[in-house]
Amino acid sequence: MADPATYRPAPGEIPVEPGVYRFRDAERRVIYVGKAKSLRPRLSSYFQDLSGLHQRTQQMVLTASSVEWTVVSTEVEALALEYSWIKEFDPRFNVKYRDDKSYPWLAVTVGEEFPRVTVMRGAQRKGVRYFGPYGHAWAIRDTVDTLLRVFPMRSCSAGVFRRSKAIGRPCLLGDIGKCAAPCVGRVSADEHREIVNDFLAFMGGQTAGFTKRIEQRMREASDNEEYELAAKLRDDLGALRRVLEKQTVVLGDGTDADVLGFVDDPLEVAVQIFSVRGGRIRGQRGWVAEKADEAPFPELVQAALMRLYEDAAPSAIPREVLVPSLPADVDAVAELLSERREGAVTIRVPKRGDKRALMQTVEQNAKQSLMRHKMKRSSDLTARSKALEDIQEALGLETAPLRIECYDISNLGATETVASMVVFEDGLPRKSEYRRFTIRHEGQSDVAAMHEVITRRFTQLLRAREDNDEAGPGIDPETGKPRRFAYTPALVVVDGGPPQVAAAHAAMTELGVDDIALVGLAKRLEEVWLPDDEDPVILPRTSDGLYLLQQLRDEAHRFAITHHRGRRSKSMIESVLDPVSGLGPTRRKALLKSFGSVKKLRAATAEEIATVPGIGAATAQSIVEALATGEQAPAINTATGEILEDS
Repeated sequence: MADPATYRPAPGEIPVEPGVYRFRDAERRVIYVGKAKSLRPRLSSYFQDLSGLHQRTQQMVLTASSVEWTVVSTEVEALALEYSWIKEFDPRFNVKYRDDKSYPWLAVTVGEEFPRVTVMRGAQRKGVRYFGPYGHAWAIRDTVDTLLRVFPMRSCSAGVFRRSKAIGRPCLLGDIGKCAAPCVGRVSADEHREIVNDFLAFMGGQTAGFTKRIEQRMREASDNEEYELAAKLRDDLGALRRVLEKQTVVLGDGTDADVLGFVDDPLEVAVQIFSVRGGRIRGQRGWVAEKADEAPFPELVQAALMRLYEDAAPSAIPREVLVPSLPADVDAVAELLSERREGAVTIRVPKRGDKRALMQTVEQNAKQSLMRHKMKRSSDLTARSKALEDIQEALGLETAPLRIECYDISNLGATETVASMVVFEDGLPRKSEYRRFTIRHEGQSDVAAMHEVITRRFTQLLRAREDNDEAGPGIDPETGKPRRFAYTPALVVVDGGPPQVAAAHAAMTELGVDDIALVGLAKRLEEVWLPDDEDPVILPRTSDGLYLLQQLRDEAHRFAITHHRGRRSKSMIESVLDPVSGLGPTRRKALLKSFGSVKKLRAATAEEIATVPGIGAATAQSIVEALATGEQAPAINTATGEILEDS
């Protein structure tokens, strides 16, 4: 712990202009980012008597070893820079709203020649129009399945689309009328685009026109005694009404708005967001976050708004945002959102009527979300803490191993040997720290491969320790970000028994690394082996510590196998296609991307292969012939990485 007085800036040194500041720890990692209308009074407040600070603020200033700031011209610039740095550095003491799940979205790939409707999760992509998010993927599929009879747009994958185009026959959806079958030319690209635009308009809230139009056409068909057409239009109208019934009207004036509800306690805050478009609830999502300090409620609202719209497309930002309390810098936030939306955005607090009633409903959802989160988190925290304590006690460590790295080797025969490194921090995976290694040592020796990967990993650590420039050990002075392999683990776990442990220990000893604990986990009896010990450490089968070590080992194995399969597929497709004239690395890569594996490529026809960009009919025929004469690859158990012998 550092004494704040050792890095406190002189009062006259801090500017009075608006700006953004960063606290860093002894290893130069950014641990807190904040902004201020005037930097001098804000920063000075952190260096008052510690007893007057919130407990988490005390911990932050004691953990920090330096503070720096950047002056900007306006509050809007400060706001944008603050949340840009929070996203970049992921400071441990900032309030960070994270989705409590990966919500599914209804997505339309409008950037493609023949747009597709599908379910997507994760970061939003360019050229895709999103609706939602929804609580469950099945809700999206149910809605889409109902609407496809009215708007028969493409919903198949790229592979199915190419296959149907190659064979000249549509898939089942085309046969039953739930796709206009542009793959076989039943509609042109322009005609299919019109169907897509109608679907987008309906999902965007322009529903009244469609129902009236279909109802009018149904009556006209009935008057003209076209009863089959009238029956189809009747069913289409029923489908639209079923979808609309699921989207209850909550705001009678047809408002487009996002409604945010908050519930907080001294430790955490939960937020729920209802997306209302055309007066109907089109999506719902929510987050729970730990409170880094005793931030006032308006600052929590502001953080939630910035998190909600940080990567949002202009069309995803509504005209109106309803909140229970105005954000701390409401004018700056409204101006920033208006710039991103390219239109006016109003942030206000509803006082009465339907909007106030809807906000109360959203707040009830936030309350339930926080309650569920606390029940789940309490169990998780207890189990993780117990697991780390079990490992500390069993291995005789001075402290609980908060950062654990696990290594695994994967090889099939004597080729394409790879290794994986996975990282758990506080008992949870930290996937941004995972690393893959391609083993340079030739042969099938797992022991030699383990020696190599441990040597390479800790050589990088020693370089980071020696790099004591102004940025700090392990920090890139140009970007301010941690260098690869810069953090020191408290415990290293290798997959295997005494041979693997001995190889890892030898590598660390050769490098002079003697301050990091090392163990191996043998799979047969789940024994924990220490260097130079003749007998293993046996953890009880019901031990939380053993369960955590098993999680580490299994995750490292999964990560290694995934890497190995990718490299093996690539090498196989390169070797088996060597005889094909004119097939270079770019075209081989396109083939692998299109078909995914040699097995699927081997099963494809020349016509299907010719649909890959850059592959002509003659080349496709040569590929088919090369695959027919090539050796069949051995079968592999993807769970263990073992080659299966022919029966």
